[in-house]
Amino acid sequence: MPELPEGPERPDRAYGAPEGETETERRRRRARFLRELAEARALRERVQPRRAKAARLRHAMRMRTFRW
Repeated sequence: MPELPEGPERPDRAYGAPEGETETERRRRRARFLRELAEARALRERVQPRRAKAARLRHAMRMRTFRW
């Protein structure tokens, strides 16, 4: 059976962390990512009601123009 190659020294290497990154830099990068993720979620929550309203209006229009 062939031997499997050893994994990376640190587990965060598997996720594309820079080579000389310190723990502080990693935490800073993670905090920035989480802030951007929260901002994107907030934006989606603000936009979603309009999308739902537009879908309701399209559905109502289809129902009005549908012939039995």
